[in-house]
Amino acid sequence: QLVESGGGLVQPGAYLRLSCEVSGVHPYGMGWFRQTPEKEREFVASYVWISGLTDYSDSVKYRFTISKAYRESTIYLHLHNLRPDDTAVYFCAAATIAPQNSPLDRPEYFDSWGQGTQVTVSS
Repeated sequence: QLVESGGGLVQPGAYLRLSCEVSGVHPYGMGWFRQTPEKEREFVASYVWISGLTDYSDSVKYRFTISKAYRESTIYLHLHNLRPDDTAVYFCAAATIAPQNSPLDRPEYFDSWGQGTQVTVSS
């Protein structure tokens, strides 16, 4: 089970931290995706559980950071310098199998999904 929290309504330039509590799953890696009514689900960031290897989409690189809590089964997404086009429902997801010769950046690589948390960036 994956449970997200931390979304909300913020102004441009603000910071948010999203959390994803993981239970009942032994992931190879975790990911964050986001979706709006106008777009398909978009990759944001991923984290390989054992190695700590991370990957980011170009649109969030250097603004967002994915991390894992020490000794806890929680994945965070730190959203810095938020922009209106970051507005979306953010989902966390768990992948139990490593993709072959590919980064962990496609929805089809993930087996379990949370319910999503809304992030709205508006002045």
